Amino acid sequence: MPRIGAIVLAAGLSRRMGEAKQFLPLQGKPLFRHSVERAIVNDLSPVLLVGGERTEELRRLTSDLPEVEVLQNREYATGMASSLRLGMEAAEGRVDAILVFLADQPYVPNEVVQALIHTYEESQADGTKIVRAFYEGIAGHPVLFDASLMEELRLVTGDQGGKDVISKYKAHTKKVSFACADWNLDVDTPDDYRRIQEIDPEQPK
Repeated sequence: MPRIGAIVLAAGLSRRMGEAKQFLPLQGKPLFRHSVERAIVNDLSPVLLVGGERTEELRRLTSDLPEVEVLQNREYATGMASSLRLGMEAAEGRVDAILVFLADQPYVPNEVVQALIHTYEESQADGTKIVRAFYEGIAGHPVLFDASLMEELRLVTGDQGGKDVISKYKAHTKKVSFACADWNLDVDTPDDYRRIQEIDPEQPK
């Protein structure tokens, strides 16, 4: 069985929200905890949580989760790529693949995580490098990267994350499709936050 870890990106500036969205309450816990706990219950290891200026708060709010390694990205203002690089550096040599989660996408279910893992396990020998979730045809997260891509992912810059690497390896990517758009909802604006509070996580659409 391949060793698969997780990176949870939680260092964003939340410009459109106007406050640190990763700490907003949802279903009785901070928004970011949903992604962290999803990684834990699916036995991903290590679970690397990347924070920015409020990293100590992330540490405090995960002090009950010994599985979580909290990393401080001092370059968080340069964009998502710096957090992705930091996570990849921490995971290198410890995993065969890594799943990248967003801290503001709380309703990804176990079904999605397990489908991505199983697809990777079944197609790894055929040269699959990336496995990505699509929700009603729209690309989303989490995204699974084979460890062979870590060196390239450590070179990404700006706020585009791994988009250039994903584009480069289209021929080595497996898409896993899901019919539920709510699973792909991320919280970028106050309207997003109001909407996600109205969703029943047990019966999304």
